[in-house]
Amino acid sequence: MLHDEGGSGRPILLLHGLMGSARTWRRHVPWLRGHGHIHTFDAAAHGRPAPDELTTEAFVADLARHLDDAGFDEPLVVIGHSMGALHAWCLAAAHPDRVAALVLEDMAPDFRGRTAADWAAVIGAWPQPFRTEAAVHDYFGPVAGQYFLDSFDRREDGWYLHGDVATFRDISEEWGTRHFWDEWRAVQVPALLVEGEFTITPEGQMRRMQDERPGTGYVRVAGAGHLVHDDRPGDYRAAVEAFLETLDRPGSA
Repeated sequence: MLHDEGGSGRPILLLHGLMGSARTWRRHVPWLRGHGHIHTFDAAAHGRPAPDELTTEAFVADLARHLDDAGFDEPLVVIGHSMGALHAWCLAAAHPDRVAALVLEDMAPDFRGRTAADWAAVIGAWPQPFRTEAAVHDYFGPVAGQYFLDSFDRREDGWYLHGDVATFRDISEEWGTRHFWDEWRAVQVPALLVEGEFTITPEGQMRRMQDERPGTGYVRVAGAGHLVHDDRPGDYRAAVEAFLETLDRPGSA
């Protein structure tokens, strides 16, 4: 589901990570409006039905259908975090006419051999509902806690996960069975890679992404975890704004 967040100029699309929502970008939408017309997106399986097949291709096709329905008439700058970053570069590979540039945060092409089984078991043991906002912050910490408060469903008795644990597990499990290097190498637009010091990605892969494809910048944010944009918002903003400003220079495409 697409949300028009306002602004004017070039269209900029924000894609959230696994177990996130469009609302996780709300602290960044105000400054991003200075660079374009902002849209956010709730991925399938996140507060709405999942695709029939839990493949990256199915999620990208769902996103493309929503873009078709919205009638965008120029390519978008797509900014993605984690799962959203993967979907962003796969969209650029499958639909090169739709994407003008990419900002990709803390995601890599090859997680083969990793499993989400233990992680899913931990999620299944969360003490839902979380009765108060303070309970969410106490359980997850201030950064991840705010991410989940922005994502969870709020009901009369508290906050609940906004999707099915098994579905989230299976989305992640797919990444452990294949790689997405071919899709990355097919991207033809400028890109910025943003990696946290305490990344969840396999060591060195985002650096290799930069090395393997011309027109790619890379920033490593000291002290940041997986949620770089919320963990170190000032550093994230500086990197993204500098990149967006390069797109306005002649010959940047």
